[in-house]
Amino acid sequence: MESFYTLQGEGFHAGRSAYFIRLGGCDVGCVWCDVKESWDASIHPQISISQIVDEAKAYNGRLAVITGGEPLMYHLDELTEALQEAGFQTNIETSGAYPMSGKWDWVCFSPKKFKEAHPSIFEQANELKVIVYNKSDFSFAEKYAKLVNQKCVLLLQPEWGKQDKMLPLIIDYVKENPQWRVSLQTHKFMNIP
Repeated sequence: MESFYTLQGEGFHAGRSAYFIRLGGCDVGCVWCDVKESWDASIHPQISISQIVDEAKAYNGRLAVITGGEPLMYHLDELTEALQEAGFQTNIETSGAYPMSGKWDWVCFSPKKFKEAHPSIFEQANELKVIVYNKSDFSFAEKYAKLVNQKCVLLLQPEWGKQDKMLPLIIDYVKENPQWRVSLQTHKFMNIP
């Protein structure tokens, strides 16, 4: 769908320079999605892997973040191998709704209630990032915290439109459950893409 060089705005790697590769296509259907134009893959041009890598190499940063849409709708081995051969760290942001593919340095698993996660992601997840839209999302987060590996970083992130209401609840929750951390969408505070 698009690619751009910016800062990673959320999650464990927040604040790092990153080249984002956003793949078109998603059938998860999050009501709060801020990139709904990514859902229909057919309206976005297909670009070769070599062109994607060449465009990424034009920038100084060597962190490539594959996101969507839902990137695991596609088999990503060839793309990630090409990026790594060009010297990039490969990170993915995924709902985990499809089987894992690709060679990853970091897996950000952000499950959604709208489509069940595929079990192949649980052991590979480096980061579990749960969007908190309402109070029931805390129990949803705990469900997945029991499924991921023990080294997985656990993050709770308020949905942007409900941040004023949900952030105080998240802060209290993390104080009571210190295995969790808070994630914020810092790119929105900084007004960068």
